[in-house]
Formats: sequence, C-alpha cells, structure tokens
Amino acid sequence: MVVKTARSRKSAGSTSTVAIGFVRGILSGVARAGLTPEHLLEHAEIATHLLHDRTSRIPVARYAALYRLINESLDDEGFALFSRPLRRGSFEFLCRAALSAPTLEQALDRIARFLHVVLDDLEVEVERSGRAAVIVISEEQALPVGPAGRVFAYEWLLRMIHGLAAWLVAHPLPLDEVSFPYPPPLHAADYELVFAPSYTFDAPRLEARFPAEWLALPVRRDEAALRAFLVDAPASITTLYRRDRALSLRVREYLRAALPEQPALPAIARRLFLSPRTLHRRLEDEGTSFRTIKDDLRRDLATDWLTKTARPVGRIGADLGFTDAAAFYRAFAGWTGSGPREYRRRFGHSAGMLSQAP
Repeated sequence: MVVKTARSRKSAGSTSTVAIGFVRGILSGVARAGLTPEHLLEHAEIATHLLHDRTSRIPVARYAALYRLINESLDDEGFALFSRPLRRGSFEFLCRAALSAPTLEQALDRIARFLHVVLDDLEVEVERSGRAAVIVISEEQALPVGPAGRVFAYEWLLRMIHGLAAWLVAHPLPLDEVSFPYPPPLHAADYELVFAPSYTFDAPRLEARFPAEWLALPVRRDEAALRAFLVDAPASITTLYRRDRALSLRVREYLRAALPEQPALPAIARRLFLSPRTLHRRLEDEGTSFRTIKDDLRRDLATDWLTKTARPVGRIGADLGFTDAAAFYRAFAGWTGSGPREYRRRFGHSAGMLSQAP
C-alpha cells in the first residue's frame, strides 16, 4: 500500500521538539553493541518512560545530546545499525572526500563512492529522471536491526547526505518529494518538517527528488569552513528539522513572475501584506535573505537556459533583468567561476543545441 500526504496538510510536529519515534530509532542498535538504552537516556537527561508513550516529544537539544553520546560510547557514527561500525571520524573523511569536488553533482558522486566503501548494507546512487535528480538508497543486504532500526537507518542516511550536500554548496536544497521503502512509522506526521512536503511509503527503494539543475551548483566551502563545521557536525545536520521555507519560496515565485523587471524588497513586501522590516526578519528566520533569493533565482535560471536551450547568451542576460552583457557576465562568473559561454560549452546537453548558440 502506498500512502501519500497532501501538500496542504499541516504537520503535528514542532521544530523545537523531536517525536519519540526518532528516539526509539536511534536507540535500536545499541543493545547489540552491549549498551543499555536506559543508561544512555539517563545520561542524556531523557525520561525512560517517554519511550512507551507514542505521542511524547523531547527537546531537540536533548536529542542532539543523545546523538553525540551514542557516537562517543560506541565509537560508531552509525549507531550500531549496520553490519560493521562507522568509526568516529568517518563523517570527517566523507566531508573531505567531497570538499574538493567542483560541483554538487561530483560531490554527491564522491559521497556515494565513499559510502559504498564503508557501508555493506545500504547502497547510495544519484540518478537523473527527466528534470529531477534523485538520491537513491537501496538495501544490499538485510540490516542487523529490527523494523524501528531499519526505518531510522534510512532516515539518518538521507538526512546526512542531504544536509552535507546543502552545506557544501552553501545553498538550501529543499527536496520536492521522497518515497520511503517501509510502511508509515508512528512519527510519520513529522516527515513534512524533516524531509519534504510530499512523501510516500511502501516504495521499492528510497528516492529523494530535487531539481536536476542544482547538480551544477559549485561547491563553495573550504578547509577553514570545514573546521568550523565539524565542531557540531554531523549531529547539527542530522538531528534538526528542516527550516520551513514557505515564505522564501513565495518571494522567489514573485520575483520569477516579474522578470525581466527586478522589484525591490518593499514592492514584494506589499504583495505579501508585510512590512519590509518584517519580511527581512522572517527571511532571516528561514536562513536566507532577499538578495540571496534574487541571486539564486537568476543563477538557477541562467544555468538552466544555458544548458538546455539555444537561447542566445545576450537574451538570457536581458531576460534575467541585467542592464548589459558585461553585468550578466560578472554576475555569472561570480556564481559559477566561469563565463556563460564557457559554461554552455562544458555543460550543454547536445552539440546541436550548442551549435545554435552564439
């Protein structure tokens, strides 16, 4: 049976607390490693009796503390969910493997190859399906844990891959839809806050979809950024709920509809019945800004039109609201590290299309 959410459905969860189902999942493998869940919960200051109340929730901070405690106690960043442990430091080496990749596509390929080396149970691939890129996680062999542990293994691995990918490109990568290869867990109501606004269950394999043009995003992090990132990661990117990006997506839609005009923040705020100050603050709460949304939109459209259409470069710049070709070139080089014509030569899908480009 397949279960699908409605996009308008409001999740029962809260971004300041974690459903107890995630706690049961993270504890699923510790007994086989010789630890008792009660001992870990006590040290993480989580009441044991909450495990037996399917409606209970705990603060995010307590869950993050439990996450780190299990990693440290087991010397296993995989929580004893897999047939062999992921020794502490595995995540750091995964980050380093991806850090020097030029684009998100190559970073994801390196992530998948690294996980193939360290994981026997789950296989990760990245596929293209029409205009979508798909992170695929499939089961190579049965996991050595029960149903709750199997669910958590998929949840954790997807959040880790997705969170690391978004950090590498310094760009939000909201997923469009995710299908999960198991029945709906008791905490399924939180999936909208954790993964995507649309999701299904009982699928043959896990598939997480996002726009394929994002694969061309450049990796923007460096060694200094990685050192700061590793202070709290991976717990920081795998335990917290995704930010609600509803407002930033609406701003992006208004900006796209207005092209080639470039409405300023006050004009967009009026459309949203907000003051400019309130709009600025709420975008900050979503981890972005008006300028970032505007730049990201123009970059995404520019890379898409350059690689998938024969639209002349000059017209692309004009359609995106740039006053002249030089301004478009400077902006595009800042986004991607190369000029628009060079980018088209490298990433254009067909020689036939490229032959029509100036």
